[in-house]
Order: sequence, then structure tokens, then C-alpha cells
Amino acid sequence: MFEMILLAPVDEVETLSDALDALDALSVSVEDADAHTPAEQALFGEPGMPPPKAGWERSRIVALFATEALAKDAANLLKAQDFFAGCQLVAIQAVPEQDWVRLTQSQFTPVEITPEFWVVPTWHEPPAQATQVIRLDPGLAFGTGTHPTTRMCLRWIAGQGDAGKSLGRVLDYGCGSGILAIGAAKFGAVEIDAVDIDEAAVESTRANAQANHVQLQTGLPDQAVGSYQTVLANILATPLRVLAPLLCGHVQAGGNLVLAGILDRQADELKAAYLPYCQLEVHDAQEGWILMTAQF
Repeated sequence: MFEMILLAPVDEVETLSDALDALDALSVSVEDADAHTPAEQALFGEPGMPPPKAGWERSRIVALFATEALAKDAANLLKAQDFFAGCQLVAIQAVPEQDWVRLTQSQFTPVEITPEFWVVPTWHEPPAQATQVIRLDPGLAFGTGTHPTTRMCLRWIAGQGDAGKSLGRVLDYGCGSGILAIGAAKFGAVEIDAVDIDEAAVESTRANAQANHVQLQTGLPDQAVGSYQTVLANILATPLRVLAPLLCGHVQAGGNLVLAGILDRQADELKAAYLPYCQLEVHDAQEGWILMTAQF
């Protein structure tokens, strides 16, 4: 396998990427050409919201080709195009052979939620001290236990179970991989609805629940009906603000609302958005992220 490395100004990145795709590139990736230098520019944006800038001033584009001949032919065709005038071919070079499956697996190890509760990929043995285990491999949907927001939600779930408090009927809104819903099932939830706007997430949740031998009801958001003792939503601050009346409307009297995907600097705006319905408080914090909860 061979990789073609290019530099491109922001205005030509999309055109160049489309051209590489048309020239049978196996994959095309784009990154900041000035990364790890004083000129590096961070681009941030939440799902559904435009980033503050369209792209980096200079992008490094890496395209993979099956053979050196295909990469060279593609380079010659690109250099003949008008849009290539501001671009630069840096190199065409062989990609060292690697066991990509083993390399990927090496990046995911067991994740400790509490000393007794762990998220463990299927290629690892659970730690000896683990009494509760979620088996979960990286997939298309968010939620492997590695992100602080997921760990805080799971820690809250475990805390309820360890304290002998019933999770009751549970709604996992924006379920992703289904990890929170599975965690709730492990700690005694009596009925669980796991919903997401993404069909791939619903399928992922269904498969992961089966692999963990737990029973969930999965589907699109209209699957969520009635009131719940526990409502979990690990999304991001912007959709959480919009969803305030909907999520709060699903929490029964005496129930708990648990929100994550919130940066610590966003605490006040979330409190204000939910104030007509409940009193949100910061329950946990980790690596710049917070977990917010309310009891109804």
C-alpha cells in the first residue's frame, strides 16, 4: 500500500478530496498541516452546529492507494488540473505492513469505572477484582467507556446500585453504543428504553445488549413513552438545552435526571435552561467535563 501526501489551502481541500476519491483512493484523511507548531489552529464545533472556521489555512491530505503506480498516475492527473495550482505534492511513499487489527485492539484496554465495575473489550480478560463487567468493543456509535462523560454516568449508575437505590424504569436518551442502558441493566433497572436518532446507534445498542445478555427496548426517540424513574442523556450541551422540556417531561415524581456531555464552563447555561423544570446541580467532574443531576 502507498500513501500520497499533499498540502492544500483551505479553499481547495474539498475539491482535492473529491478528486482523490474519484481517482480510486482507498481512503482520504485531512489534518492541520501546522499541527504541533505555533501556527496550529484548533477548530471546534458541536454536532449540528457549524465550526467557527471552514478549515485550517493549510491542510495535510493523505490518500492511500493500493499500488505505487496508481498513486503516481493519480498525482500526475491532479497536477494537470487548474485547482492544483495552490497545492503541493509532498511525497508518495510505501506504508509499512502492520497488523491493523492488533494495532487497533492495543489502543483499547479495560476501563475502570469503580474498583469492582469495569468495561472490558472482548479480547481482554476482566480484572480479577471485577464483579460487574460490560463487554464492549469499539464500534460505529459513541460510548466505549473511555470518555470522561461515559465514565461519570456509569459511576453514577453504579453508585445508585451500590447504595441500594432502585433505578426503576430507565430511559437512555441518545444511547449511542447502549453502554449506559447496559450499565443500568447490570445494576437492577427493571425496564429500559434506549433510543437514538441514529439507526446505526440503535443497531449497535441492540447488538451490544445481546452480547451482554441484558434485555432492552431499543428504537428511535418516539419509542420513549411515559415516565421513568431514571432519565439518562449523555449528548452535548446544545442539544441538551433544546431537549430540556422533553427530558424533564419523562422524569416521574421522585425520579432522577442525569445529564452529561457538558463542559464545566457550560454549567450555568444548563442550570438556566432547566430551571423552569428542575434544579440541576453538578454531581461529578472529570478532565474538564461535568455530570449534572436533578431529583424531581
